[in-house]
Amino acid sequence: MAKSSRRGFLMAASATAAAMAISSRVPSWASESSAAGPVKVWGTFRDRRYAKLESLAWKPAVHVMADAIVLDPQATRQEMLGFGAAMTDATCFVLSRMSDADRHAVINEMFAADQMGMNVCRTCIGASDYSRNLYSFDESTEPDPELKKFSIDHDKAYILPILREARKANPEMFLFSSPWSPPGWMKPNRSMLGGAMRKLSFGPYAQYFLKFLEGYKAEGVVINAVTVQNEVDAEQEGRMPACLWAQEQEIDFVAQHLGPALRKAGMPTKIWVLDHNYSLWGRAIDELSDPAAYEYIDGVAWHGYVGEASAMSRVHDAFPQKSAYWTEGGPDINAPDYLTDWTMWADTFNSVVNNWARSITSWNLALDEKGNPNIGPFACAGVITVDNATHKVTRSGQYWAFAHYSKHVRRGAKVFATDGIGEQGLGGGLSHAGFRNPDGSSVVVLANRGPQKRAQLLLGSQTLDVDLPADSVHTLVWA
Repeated sequence: MAKSSRRGFLMAASATAAAMAISSRVPSWASESSAAGPVKVWGTFRDRRYAKLESLAWKPAVHVMADAIVLDPQATRQEMLGFGAAMTDATCFVLSRMSDADRHAVINEMFAADQMGMNVCRTCIGASDYSRNLYSFDESTEPDPELKKFSIDHDKAYILPILREARKANPEMFLFSSPWSPPGWMKPNRSMLGGAMRKLSFGPYAQYFLKFLEGYKAEGVVINAVTVQNEVDAEQEGRMPACLWAQEQEIDFVAQHLGPALRKAGMPTKIWVLDHNYSLWGRAIDELSDPAAYEYIDGVAWHGYVGEASAMSRVHDAFPQKSAYWTEGGPDINAPDYLTDWTMWADTFNSVVNNWARSITSWNLALDEKGNPNIGPFACAGVITVDNATHKVTRSGQYWAFAHYSKHVRRGAKVFATDGIGEQGLGGGLSHAGFRNPDGSSVVVLANRGPQKRAQLLLGSQTLDVDLPADSVHTLVWA
Protein backbone atom coordinates (compact mmCIF):
# COMPACT_ATOMS: atom_id res chain seq x y z
CA MET A 1 0.00 0.00 0.00
CA ALA A 2 1.38 3.43 -0.94
CA LYS A 3 2.30 5.76 1.91
CA SER A 4 -0.42 8.30 1.00
CA SER A 5 -3.04 5.56 0.70
CA ARG A 6 -2.03 4.09 4.04
CA ARG A 7 -2.28 7.51 5.70
CA GLY A 8 -5.75 7.98 4.22
CA PHE A 9 -6.83 4.53 5.36
CA LEU A 10 -5.63 5.15 8.92
CA MET A 11 -7.34 8.53 9.07
CA ALA A 12 -10.61 7.07 7.81
CA ALA A 13 -10.39 4.18 10.25
CA SER A 14 -9.72 6.55 13.15
CA ALA A 15 -12.63 8.75 12.14
CA THR A 16 -14.98 5.76 11.90
CA ALA A 17 -13.89 4.48 15.31
CA ALA A 18 -14.37 7.90 16.86
CA ALA A 19 -17.84 8.27 15.36
CA MET A 20 -18.84 4.82 16.63
CA ALA A 21 -17.53 5.64 20.10
CA ILE A 22 -19.56 8.84 20.21
CA SER A 23 -22.72 7.26 18.85
CA SER A 24 -22.58 4.50 21.44
CA ARG A 25 -22.77 7.11 24.20
CA VAL A 26 -25.77 9.05 22.86
CA PRO A 27 -28.67 7.14 24.48
CA SER A 28 -27.40 7.69 28.02
CA TRP A 29 -27.64 11.46 27.54
CA ALA A 30 -31.11 11.68 25.99
CA SER A 31 -32.66 13.31 29.05
CA GLU A 32 -30.12 16.16 28.91
CA SER A 33 -30.91 16.97 25.27
CA SER A 34 -34.61 17.59 25.91
CA ALA A 35 -33.77 20.79 27.83
CA ALA A 36 -31.77 22.40 25.00
CA GLY A 37 -33.57 25.42 23.58
CA PRO A 38 -32.75 27.79 20.70
CA VAL A 39 -29.09 28.81 20.61
CA LYS A 40 -28.18 32.49 20.52
CA VAL A 41 -24.89 33.26 18.79
CA TRP A 42 -22.36 36.10 18.90
CA GLY A 43 -19.28 36.18 16.68
CA THR A 44 -16.06 38.12 16.17
CA PHE A 45 -14.31 37.65 12.83
CA ARG A 46 -13.20 39.72 9.83
CA ASP A 47 -14.99 43.09 10.19
CA ARG A 48 -17.43 41.90 12.86
CA ARG A 49 -16.87 42.61 16.55
CA TYR A 50 -18.99 40.63 19.00
CA ALA A 51 -21.84 40.74 16.47
CA LYS A 52 -25.22 39.14 17.11
CA LEU A 53 -25.66 36.38 14.52
CA GLU A 54 -28.59 34.26 13.42
CA SER A 55 -29.78 31.87 16.10
CA LEU A 56 -29.27 28.13 15.65
CA ALA A 57 -31.35 25.10 16.61
CA TRP A 58 -30.47 21.67 17.93
CA LYS A 59 -31.34 18.73 15.69
CA PRO A 60 -31.62 14.97 16.28
CA ALA A 61 -28.24 13.29 16.02
CA VAL A 62 -28.76 11.46 12.74
CA HIS A 63 -25.14 11.82 11.66
CA VAL A 64 -22.35 12.36 14.17
CA MET A 65 -19.08 13.75 12.79
CA ALA A 66 -15.87 12.03 13.82
CA ASP A 67 -14.48 15.33 15.11
CA ALA A 68 -17.59 16.39 17.00
CA ILE A 69 -17.25 18.29 20.27
CA VAL A 70 -19.02 16.35 22.99
CA LEU A 71 -20.72 18.53 25.63
CA ASP A 72 -21.54 17.20 29.07
CA PRO A 73 -23.06 20.01 31.21
CA GLN A 74 -23.54 17.54 34.06
CA ALA A 75 -19.77 17.02 34.34
CA THR A 76 -19.06 20.28 36.15
CA ARG A 77 -15.72 21.44 37.48
CA GLN A 78 -14.63 24.68 39.17
CA GLU A 79 -16.90 27.61 40.00
CA MET A 80 -16.07 30.83 38.17
CA LEU A 81 -15.31 34.02 40.06
CA GLY A 82 -15.15 36.26 37.01
CA PHE A 83 -13.13 38.32 34.55
CA GLY A 84 -11.39 41.67 34.63
CA ALA A 85 -8.19 43.69 34.32
CA ALA A 86 -5.63 45.53 36.46
CA MET A 87 -6.50 48.98 37.78
CA THR A 88 -2.89 50.14 38.04
CA ASP A 89 -1.70 53.63 38.95
CA ALA A 90 -1.25 54.17 35.19
CA THR A 91 -4.77 52.99 34.35
CA CYS A 92 -6.42 55.10 37.02
CA PHE A 93 -4.41 58.17 35.96
CA VAL A 94 -5.38 57.75 32.30
CA LEU A 95 -9.05 57.42 33.23
CA SER A 96 -8.90 60.35 35.65
CA ARG A 97 -7.78 62.69 32.85
CA MET A 98 -10.96 62.09 30.84
CA SER A 99 -13.97 64.34 31.20
CA ASP A 100 -16.50 63.16 33.77
CA ALA A 101 -18.96 62.20 31.05
CA ASP A 102 -16.40 60.27 28.99
CA ARG A 103 -14.98 58.51 32.04
CA HIS A 104 -18.43 57.54 33.33
CA ALA A 105 -19.19 56.06 29.90
CA VAL A 106 -15.99 53.98 29.89
CA ILE A 107 -16.47 52.81 33.48
CA ASN A 108 -20.05 51.80 32.71
CA GLU A 109 -19.00 49.99 29.53
CA MET A 110 -16.27 48.01 31.26
CA PHE A 111 -17.95 47.14 34.56
CA ALA A 112 -21.75 47.39 34.46
CA ALA A 113 -23.43 43.99 34.64
CA ASP A 114 -25.40 44.63 31.43
CA GLN A 115 -22.25 45.71 29.56
CA MET A 116 -18.81 44.01 29.72
CA GLY A 117 -19.46 43.08 33.33
CA MET A 118 -15.82 42.90 34.42
CA ASN A 119 -15.82 41.95 38.09
CA VAL A 120 -12.38 40.62 39.15
CA CYS A 121 -9.79 43.39 39.05
CA ARG A 122 -6.28 43.84 40.38
CA THR A 123 -4.76 46.80 42.20
CA CYS A 124 -1.17 47.50 43.24
CA ILE A 125 0.16 47.87 46.78
CA GLY A 126 2.46 50.78 46.01
CA ALA A 127 4.17 51.32 42.66
CA SER A 128 4.36 48.80 39.83
CA ASP A 129 6.16 49.32 36.54
CA TYR A 130 2.91 50.89 35.32
CA SER A 131 2.99 53.88 37.65
CA ARG A 132 3.77 57.53 37.14
CA ASN A 133 6.52 57.41 39.77
CA LEU A 134 8.19 55.10 42.25
CA TYR A 135 6.48 55.05 45.64
CA SER A 136 5.52 52.89 48.61
CA PHE A 137 3.15 53.51 51.51
CA ASP A 138 6.03 54.09 53.91
CA GLU A 139 8.62 56.37 52.33
CA SER A 140 10.94 56.56 55.33
CA THR A 141 14.62 57.05 54.60
CA GLU A 142 15.43 55.02 57.71
CA PRO A 143 13.99 51.72 58.96
CA ASP A 144 10.45 52.30 60.27
CA PRO A 145 9.39 48.98 61.81
CA GLU A 146 6.55 50.65 63.71
CA LEU A 147 5.27 52.11 60.41
CA LYS A 148 4.98 55.62 61.84
CA LYS A 149 5.27 57.11 58.36
CA PHE A 150 2.71 54.80 56.75
CA SER A 151 0.26 56.63 54.47
CA ILE A 152 -2.00 55.81 51.51
CA ASP A 153 -2.34 59.51 50.62
CA HIS A 154 -0.78 58.90 47.20
CA ASP A 155 -3.74 56.75 46.18
CA LYS A 156 -6.35 59.26 47.31
CA ALA A 157 -5.74 61.57 44.36
CA TYR A 158 -7.10 59.36 41.56
CA ILE A 159 -6.69 55.63 42.31
CA LEU A 160 -9.25 55.32 45.10
CA PRO A 161 -11.81 57.55 43.34
CA ILE A 162 -11.60 55.40 40.18
CA LEU A 163 -11.91 52.19 42.21
CA ARG A 164 -14.97 53.55 44.01
CA GLU A 165 -16.51 54.50 40.68
CA ALA A 166 -15.82 51.05 39.24
CA ARG A 167 -17.35 49.27 42.22
CA LYS A 168 -20.38 51.56 42.04
CA ALA A 169 -20.87 50.44 38.44
CA ASN A 170 -20.52 46.82 39.52
CA PRO A 171 -21.22 46.21 43.24
CA GLU A 172 -20.06 42.59 42.79
CA MET A 173 -16.50 43.76 42.05
CA PHE A 174 -13.89 41.45 43.58
CA LEU A 175 -10.59 43.30 44.08
CA PHE A 176 -7.25 41.66 44.76
CA SER A 177 -4.01 43.55 45.37
CA SER A 178 -0.35 42.79 44.75
CA PRO A 179 2.90 44.47 45.80
CA TRP A 180 5.75 44.82 43.31
CA SER A 181 8.11 45.63 46.16
CA PRO A 182 7.99 46.39 49.86
CA PRO A 183 9.37 49.78 50.96
CA GLY A 184 13.07 50.05 50.19
CA TRP A 185 14.07 50.12 53.86
CA MET A 186 12.73 46.58 54.27
CA LYS A 187 15.33 45.22 51.78
CA PRO A 188 19.12 44.84 51.93
CA ASN A 189 19.58 47.04 48.86
CA ARG A 190 17.38 49.75 50.46
CA SER A 191 15.56 50.26 47.15
CA MET A 192 12.24 49.22 45.61
CA LEU A 193 14.15 48.49 42.39
CA GLY A 194 15.09 44.83 42.30
CA GLY A 195 16.77 43.12 45.22
CA ALA A 196 15.41 40.58 47.67
CA MET A 197 13.26 40.46 50.76
CA ARG A 198 14.87 40.60 54.23
CA LYS A 199 13.56 38.15 56.80
CA LEU A 200 13.87 40.69 59.62
CA SER A 201 11.18 42.73 57.84
CA PHE A 202 8.53 39.99 57.85
CA GLY A 203 6.76 41.23 60.99
CA PRO A 204 6.57 44.89 59.92
CA TYR A 205 5.60 43.86 56.39
CA ALA A 206 2.61 41.84 57.64
CA GLN A 207 1.46 44.96 59.49
CA TYR A 208 2.08 46.98 56.31
CA PHE A 209 -0.40 44.72 54.49
CA LEU A 210 -2.89 45.10 57.33
CA LYS A 211 -2.59 48.88 57.38
CA PHE A 212 -3.10 48.97 53.60
CA LEU A 213 -6.27 46.87 53.86
CA GLU A 214 -7.61 48.93 56.76
CA GLY A 215 -6.73 52.22 55.05
CA TYR A 216 -8.48 51.24 51.82
CA LYS A 217 -11.52 49.99 53.74
CA ALA A 218 -11.75 53.34 55.54
CA GLU A 219 -11.83 54.97 52.09
CA GLY A 220 -14.73 52.76 51.00
CA VAL A 221 -12.71 50.23 48.98
CA VAL A 222 -12.63 46.71 50.41
CA ILE A 223 -9.86 44.47 49.08
CA ASN A 224 -10.95 40.84 48.88
CA ALA A 225 -7.59 39.12 48.36
CA VAL A 226 -3.87 39.82 48.33
CA THR A 227 -0.89 38.13 46.74
CA VAL A 228 2.37 38.09 48.68
CA GLN A 229 4.48 39.39 45.79
CA ASN A 230 4.07 40.01 42.08
CA GLU A 231 6.37 37.56 40.31
CA VAL A 232 8.27 36.14 43.26
CA ASP A 233 11.09 34.85 41.07
CA ALA A 234 11.81 37.96 38.96
CA GLU A 235 14.30 40.58 40.14
CA GLN A 236 14.18 42.42 36.75
CA GLU A 237 17.82 43.52 37.15
CA GLY A 238 16.78 46.56 39.15
CA ARG A 239 14.97 48.16 36.21
CA MET A 240 11.58 48.42 37.94
CA PRO A 241 9.87 47.79 41.29
CA ALA A 242 10.55 44.11 42.01
CA CYS A 243 11.60 41.81 44.83
CA LEU A 244 12.85 38.25 45.00
CA TRP A 245 11.23 35.92 47.53
CA ALA A 246 12.80 32.55 48.22
CA GLN A 247 10.30 29.72 48.42
CA GLU A 248 10.93 29.15 52.11
CA GLN A 249 10.53 32.88 52.76
CA GLU A 250 7.06 33.00 51.21
CA ILE A 251 6.04 29.93 53.22
CA ASP A 252 7.33 31.46 56.45
CA PHE A 253 5.81 34.87 55.78
CA VAL A 254 2.35 33.45 55.10
CA ALA A 255 2.40 30.86 57.89
CA GLN A 256 3.97 32.88 60.68
CA HIS A 257 3.22 36.51 59.87
CA LEU A 258 0.65 37.53 57.23
CA GLY A 259 -1.88 34.76 57.86
CA PRO A 260 -1.90 35.16 61.66
CA ALA A 261 -1.97 39.00 61.39
CA LEU A 262 -5.05 38.98 59.15
CA ARG A 263 -6.78 36.38 61.31
CA LYS A 264 -6.06 38.25 64.54
CA ALA A 265 -7.47 41.44 63.01
CA GLY A 266 -10.62 39.62 61.86
CA MET A 267 -9.77 40.48 58.27
CA PRO A 268 -11.41 38.01 55.82
CA THR A 269 -8.99 38.88 52.99
CA LYS A 270 -7.85 35.80 51.06
CA ILE A 271 -4.15 35.05 50.52
CA TRP A 272 -2.85 33.88 47.13
CA VAL A 273 0.74 32.74 46.61
CA LEU A 274 3.24 32.59 43.73
CA ASP A 275 1.63 35.18 41.42
CA HIS A 276 4.01 34.07 38.70
CA ASN A 277 4.49 31.74 35.75
CA TYR A 278 3.21 28.24 35.00
CA SER A 279 6.82 27.05 34.99
CA LEU A 280 6.95 27.43 38.78
CA TRP A 281 4.24 24.83 39.42
CA GLY A 282 6.66 22.76 41.49
CA ARG A 283 7.17 25.69 43.86
CA ALA A 284 3.40 26.04 44.23
CA ILE A 285 3.11 22.36 45.21
CA ASP A 286 5.94 22.73 47.72
CA GLU A 287 4.34 25.78 49.33
CA LEU A 288 0.96 24.10 49.62
CA SER A 289 2.69 21.04 51.08
CA ASP A 290 3.59 23.03 54.18
CA PRO A 291 0.73 22.45 56.68
CA ALA A 292 1.14 25.79 58.43
CA ALA A 293 1.07 27.76 55.16
CA TYR A 294 -1.71 25.59 53.68
CA GLU A 295 -3.99 26.69 56.50
CA TYR A 296 -3.90 30.31 55.32
CA ILE A 297 -3.56 29.94 51.54
CA ASP A 298 -6.78 30.23 49.55
CA GLY A 299 -5.15 29.52 46.20
CA VAL A 300 -2.42 30.08 43.65
CA ALA A 301 -2.13 33.11 41.35
CA TRP A 302 -0.77 32.35 37.87
CA HIS A 303 0.85 34.23 34.99
CA GLY A 304 1.08 32.73 31.52
CA TYR A 305 4.36 34.12 30.21
CA VAL A 306 6.44 30.94 30.64
CA GLY A 307 5.26 27.34 30.62
CA GLU A 308 1.93 25.70 29.83
CA ALA A 309 -1.51 26.13 31.40
CA SER A 310 -1.57 22.41 32.17
CA ALA A 311 0.69 23.25 35.13
CA MET A 312 -2.41 24.56 36.92
CA SER A 313 -3.99 21.13 36.57
CA ARG A 314 -0.91 19.50 38.11
CA VAL A 315 -1.28 21.69 41.18
CA HIS A 316 -5.04 21.17 41.29
CA ASP A 317 -4.61 17.40 41.12
CA ALA A 318 -2.25 17.57 44.10
CA PHE A 319 -4.37 20.03 46.11
CA PRO A 320 -7.96 19.99 44.78
CA GLN A 321 -9.29 22.10 47.66
CA LYS A 322 -7.17 25.12 46.65
CA SER A 323 -8.22 27.51 43.88
CA ALA A 324 -6.36 28.76 40.82
CA TYR A 325 -6.57 32.35 39.57
CA TRP A 326 -5.07 33.75 36.34
CA THR A 327 -3.86 37.17 37.46
CA GLU A 328 -1.81 38.70 34.65
CA GLY A 329 -1.39 38.70 30.87
CA GLY A 330 -1.98 41.49 28.40
CA PRO A 331 -1.37 42.90 24.93
CA ASP A 332 1.89 44.32 23.54
CA ILE A 333 1.63 47.93 22.37
CA ASN A 334 4.03 47.14 19.51
CA ALA A 335 2.27 44.01 18.30
CA PRO A 336 0.99 44.45 14.73
CA ASP A 337 -2.20 42.53 15.58
CA TYR A 338 -3.00 44.43 18.80
CA LEU A 339 -6.46 45.28 17.45
CA THR A 340 -7.23 41.89 15.90
CA ASP A 341 -5.70 39.13 18.06
CA TRP A 342 -9.03 38.15 19.60
CA THR A 343 -8.71 34.48 18.62
CA MET A 344 -5.30 34.13 20.24
CA TRP A 345 -6.67 35.53 23.48
CA ALA A 346 -9.85 33.44 23.40
CA ASP A 347 -7.73 30.34 22.77
CA THR A 348 -5.63 31.32 25.80
CA PHE A 349 -8.72 31.89 27.93
CA ASN A 350 -10.19 28.52 26.94
CA SER A 351 -6.98 26.81 27.99
CA VAL A 352 -6.91 28.72 31.28
CA VAL A 353 -10.44 27.79 32.34
CA ASN A 354 -10.03 24.19 31.17
CA ASN A 355 -7.07 23.94 33.56
CA TRP A 356 -9.07 24.95 36.64
CA ALA A 357 -8.64 28.74 36.83
CA ARG A 358 -11.58 30.47 38.52
CA SER A 359 -10.83 33.92 37.15
CA ILE A 360 -9.02 35.68 34.33
CA THR A 361 -7.57 39.14 34.97
CA SER A 362 -5.66 40.94 32.24
CA TRP A 363 -2.85 43.41 32.82
CA ASN A 364 -3.62 47.16 32.48
CA LEU A 365 -7.24 47.99 31.82
CA ALA A 366 -6.34 51.26 30.09
CA LEU A 367 -3.15 52.97 28.87
CA ASP A 368 -2.44 55.78 26.42
CA GLU A 369 -1.50 55.34 22.77
CA LYS A 370 2.19 54.84 23.65
CA GLY A 371 1.55 52.31 26.40
CA ASN A 372 2.18 54.88 29.13
CA PRO A 373 2.47 55.83 31.97
CA ASN A 374 5.31 53.32 32.39
CA ILE A 375 8.47 53.48 34.51
CA GLY A 376 9.54 49.93 33.60
CA PRO A 377 11.25 48.22 30.67
CA PHE A 378 8.31 46.33 29.15
CA ALA A 379 6.08 47.48 26.28
CA CYS A 380 2.51 46.67 27.25
CA ALA A 381 -0.84 47.94 26.05
CA GLY A 382 -4.19 48.29 27.73
CA VAL A 383 -7.33 46.27 27.17
CA ILE A 384 -8.39 49.66 25.86
CA THR A 385 -6.26 52.57 24.67
CA VAL A 386 -7.21 56.15 25.56
CA ASP A 387 -5.60 58.75 23.31
CA ASN A 388 -3.80 61.46 25.28
CA ALA A 389 -4.93 64.32 23.09
CA THR A 390 -8.48 63.36 22.13
CA HIS A 391 -9.32 60.79 24.85
CA LYS A 392 -10.74 58.64 22.06
CA VAL A 393 -11.08 55.00 23.15
CA THR A 394 -9.71 52.15 21.02
CA ARG A 395 -10.62 48.57 21.88
CA SER A 396 -7.99 45.84 21.57
CA GLY A 397 -8.33 42.32 20.26
CA GLN A 398 -8.19 41.18 23.88
CA TYR A 399 -11.20 43.42 24.66
CA TRP A 400 -13.26 41.61 22.00
CA ALA A 401 -12.12 38.23 23.32
CA PHE A 402 -13.20 39.20 26.85
CA ALA A 403 -16.65 40.20 25.56
CA HIS A 404 -17.33 36.59 24.59
CA TYR A 405 -16.89 35.53 28.22
CA SER A 406 -17.62 38.37 30.63
CA LYS A 407 -20.91 39.31 28.95
CA HIS A 408 -22.32 35.80 29.41
CA VAL A 409 -20.49 33.80 32.10
CA ARG A 410 -21.88 34.77 35.50
CA ARG A 411 -20.26 34.54 38.91
CA GLY A 412 -20.94 31.08 40.26
CA ALA A 413 -21.02 29.48 36.81
CA LYS A 414 -19.51 25.99 36.69
CA VAL A 415 -17.07 25.01 33.96
CA PHE A 416 -18.28 21.81 32.29
CA ALA A 417 -16.65 19.18 30.11
CA THR A 418 -16.28 19.84 26.38
CA ASP A 419 -14.38 16.98 24.80
CA GLY A 420 -13.01 17.39 21.29
CA ILE A 421 -12.80 14.17 19.31
CA GLY A 422 -10.47 13.47 16.41
CA GLU A 423 -8.63 16.33 14.71
CA GLN A 424 -10.11 19.09 16.90
CA GLY A 425 -9.26 17.18 20.03
CA LEU A 426 -5.69 16.84 18.79
CA GLY A 427 -5.09 20.54 18.22
CA GLY A 428 -6.70 21.29 14.85
CA GLY A 429 -6.84 25.01 15.63
CA LEU A 430 -10.20 24.92 17.42
CA SER A 431 -10.47 25.27 21.20
CA HIS A 432 -13.59 25.33 23.34
CA ALA A 433 -14.84 25.90 26.86
CA GLY A 434 -18.26 25.37 28.41
CA PHE A 435 -20.00 27.01 31.37
CA ARG A 436 -23.28 26.33 33.20
CA ASN A 437 -24.62 29.54 34.77
CA PRO A 438 -26.44 29.60 38.13
CA ASP A 439 -29.73 30.26 36.26
CA GLY A 440 -29.30 27.01 34.33
CA SER A 441 -28.29 28.57 31.00
CA SER A 442 -25.31 27.12 29.15
CA VAL A 443 -22.47 29.00 27.44
CA VAL A 444 -19.90 27.59 25.02
CA VAL A 445 -17.04 29.66 23.59
CA LEU A 446 -15.35 28.44 20.39
CA ALA A 447 -12.03 29.90 19.23
CA ASN A 448 -10.96 28.90 15.72
CA ARG A 449 -7.32 29.77 15.01
CA GLY A 450 -7.28 27.61 11.89
CA PRO A 451 -8.97 27.85 8.48
CA GLN A 452 -12.72 28.08 7.99
CA LYS A 453 -14.48 24.95 9.19
CA ARG A 454 -17.78 23.53 10.36
CA ALA A 455 -17.93 22.41 13.97
CA GLN A 456 -20.49 19.99 15.31
CA LEU A 457 -21.54 20.05 18.96
CA LEU A 458 -23.09 16.93 20.44
CA LEU A 459 -25.42 17.35 23.41
CA GLY A 460 -27.12 14.13 24.41
CA SER A 461 -28.99 12.89 21.36
CA GLN A 462 -28.93 16.29 19.63
CA THR A 463 -26.35 17.99 17.45
CA LEU A 464 -25.64 21.58 16.48
CA ASP A 465 -23.64 22.55 13.40
CA VAL A 466 -21.75 25.86 13.57
CA ASP A 467 -19.89 27.40 10.64
CA LEU A 468 -16.69 29.03 11.91
CA PRO A 469 -14.76 31.46 9.70
CA ALA A 470 -10.99 31.46 9.96
CA ASP A 471 -9.61 33.42 12.92
CA SER A 472 -12.93 33.68 14.72
CA VAL A 473 -14.47 33.58 18.18
CA HIS A 474 -18.07 32.54 18.78
CA THR A 475 -20.21 32.42 21.91
CA LEU A 476 -23.25 30.13 21.98
CA VAL A 477 -25.90 30.50 24.69
CA TRP A 478 -29.00 28.40 25.34
CA ALA A 479 -31.38 27.81 28.22
